Amino acid sequence: MSNTVVMGAQWGDEGKGKIVDLLTERADAIVRFQGGNNAGHTLVVGGKKLILHLIPSGILHPGKVCMIGNGVVLDPEVFLREVDALSEKNVDAAPERLKIACRAHIIMPYHRSLDMAREAAKEAGKIGTTGRGIGPCYEDKMSRIGIRASDLLDLSLVREKTAAALVEKNALFRLYGQPEMSVEAVMAWIEPLAARIAPYIQDVPAIIEQCTKADKPVLFEGAQGTHLDIDHGTYPFVTSSNTVSGNAAAGSGCAPDKLHGVVAVVKAYTTRVGAGPFPTELSDATGDYLVEKGAEFGATTGRRRRCGWLDIVILRESARLNGPTGIALTKLDVLTSLPELKICTAYVFEGRTIQYPPQGQGALGRVTPVYETLPGWSEDISGAVRFEELPANCQTYVRRIEELLGTPASIVSVGPGREQTIIR
Repeated sequence: MSNTVVMGAQWGDEGKGKIVDLLTERADAIVRFQGGNNAGHTLVVGGKKLILHLIPSGILHPGKVCMIGNGVVLDPEVFLREVDALSEKNVDAAPERLKIACRAHIIMPYHRSLDMAREAAKEAGKIGTTGRGIGPCYEDKMSRIGIRASDLLDLSLVREKTAAALVEKNALFRLYGQPEMSVEAVMAWIEPLAARIAPYIQDVPAIIEQCTKADKPVLFEGAQGTHLDIDHGTYPFVTSSNTVSGNAAAGSGCAPDKLHGVVAVVKAYTTRVGAGPFPTELSDATGDYLVEKGAEFGATTGRRRRCGWLDIVILRESARLNGPTGIALTKLDVLTSLPELKICTAYVFEGRTIQYPPQGQGALGRVTPVYETLPGWSEDISGAVRFEELPANCQTYVRRIEELLGTPASIVSVGPGREQTIIR
């Protein structure tokens, strides 16, 4: 296996955690390259469910090196909770195999409070933020006033930066009618966390370089999905980082030529959480069926996901932006028992039929999907181990997706378990 990027091709929640967990068996190191604990990866191993928000899911594989790249914003409380939860399950999460990039930015209490205050103040136009402080932390990064992981090794620097940050943050808290924060309160919060995190803070780009020079495959793990990308997603209903495959290099600390393949994770239907346009959304019994059968509730927030038919137009844009060498098709089993399936193959926009999403803000909310209908299947596919074992109509559905996107479905998931996967 060469160095591979795993990223979501829709609006997140595609099942990337399972695919990363699966591909980790063939990699020596795994690095998460963007986002924060606003993402959740649900894994089912040995019949037991585990949800991780920051630590790469490859941590479940003994001997693998797992890294959190500089493109991630890290909440130290969440990170340490995950470390403790893994330790309780006898999973090794020691600094010898779990690393935090020196340049990763740290989510502070004032980031979380500001995130919630802003969203609460909006009477309309809420974007559905998770309130984890992700956006405000990235803002401080871009404003060059952020606190980075390496700063935690020098608490006098953290104090200095916190005092400077709170001048602006407290002004905003007053504006929103929220309590101000003191430097002392923030320092009392960060000091014990910094002491525990310090051993994990290491030179991640150097470790990646060592792996590539030794021909040890590296897996680059993304969070959220392409259409939540800050630049290329359905702005303003997006996340605060670049989720596309090209950011794997910048968000990890390696050259682009070290990325050899891209696996685009595609759910067999479409979902999204929070506000924003969704052309194929189903607000009917079929949508309810997909929610219940697919357990479509957010791993991070518990929010019910909006569900709809597979949208090839959205996926064409994802293919154009990410250059996938293969598709990992997930949750195919959820479609079992539906008498017919629809695939959106084009949009009608302002009287024209288009193959790619319109680029203007809000334009996606004004399209009409053009559907192609395929017959469904009723046979249980959760035990299939070869593609040929799938029902004929199921095979037709998968092959039609491959044909429309021009990319092979090299991985097909037929259930939540690690073993419920067909490799082609």
